Parts: sequence; C-alpha cells; structure tokens
Amino acid sequence: MTLADDLKFPGDKIGSIEEYVPGRNTYDDGESIRATVIGSSKLDNSEKTANIITQTKISVPEIGDTVIGTVEAVLGSMIVVSMNFINQRRVHNNVECICQTRHLRKKYSALVQDVVIVKIIARQNGTIHGTIDDDDLGVLSTKCRKCFGIVGMMRDAVKCKECGWIDDRKLSSNFGKMDIIPSEKR
Repeated sequence: MTLADDLKFPGDKIGSIEEYVPGRNTYDDGESIRATVIGSSKLDNSEKTANIITQTKISVPEIGDTVIGTVEAVLGSMIVVSMNFINQRRVHNNVECICQTRHLRKKYSALVQDVVIVKIIARQNGTIHGTIDDDDLGVLSTKCRKCFGIVGMMRDAVKCKECGWIDDRKLSSNFGKMDIIPSEKR
C-alpha cells in the first residue's frame, strides 16, 4: 500500500461506528466515522478510536474549546457564528458553528454582526454545535440596531448612548471588555 492509497479526504469513510468512536479530525455521521481533513487514517484498536493524522495544524475546534466569532445569521431558534478565534488563537478558516437559542428567554439573544463568545459542545453530522448558556458566554460587543450607535450595558440589556434605544441580548459577563479579544498579532 502506498501513501496515496492511505490518503483520506474530508468526508471519506474511516471506520464503522459499531467498531470505533471519532477521534482527532474525524466525526460521526450517524453510520460511519468520516474524515474532516486531508491526511492518513489511524485506527487505534486499544482505545477504539478512528483518527486522521495530518501534517498541518487545522483550525477546527474540539469539544470544550472557546470560540470568539461574529454572528453571521439569526434564525428562529439558533444563531450561526463565524469563528475568528479558537482558544485565543486567530484563525482564518471560514468555519461556522450553530448555537441553539430557543431555550433562552430573550427575543434576540444576538444579532447579525454581534461579536460573541461561544463554547463548543458537540460535532455531529459534520456540524459544529456551540452554546452561549454560561454567564461568561454570549455577546461581547454590539451596536444599536436602530441607529448603529455605541451601546452601554444596562443590567441584562443594552442601551444606545445616542438614541436611547434599549435592546435585550444574552450578554457575556465580559461584555464591553475588549481586552478578552486577542490582538491580531497572534
């Protein structure tokens, strides 16, 4: 077998979910373990994990990672977040995650172009799932949705300093503290 025969591409089947659990750079699609990156497959029979070994470090978050990103879409019961930082490291990967918001008692948990901090809770069927439930998770930075002015925190809402509009959001305990967002030099 040559290296080209062992080379796996994103979506290629690595193993069966009856025999292995997803490991590094793999996911469970409900029937099979599949690759998320280009690399060679490694089946660990002692740990029963299916892994992909790659030469380059990719920027796909693992479960438990913290992501800072921009809200790209607000759907009825979820938001879509484009990842800018994973565990305080800048990424340029165009990867997005979804966060369920239906259980939050807020009309708008976040709006498009809000900067949010999210914790990754699952990777299922090729989709990355996050949460903004914890106190330190949620909106870090936003603007007024009426006049796009600067807002300040008012209990668990934001109030525009220019037009006075008050808007309810799921704010992080770090709202307005821009030092939590790493510098671009990293």
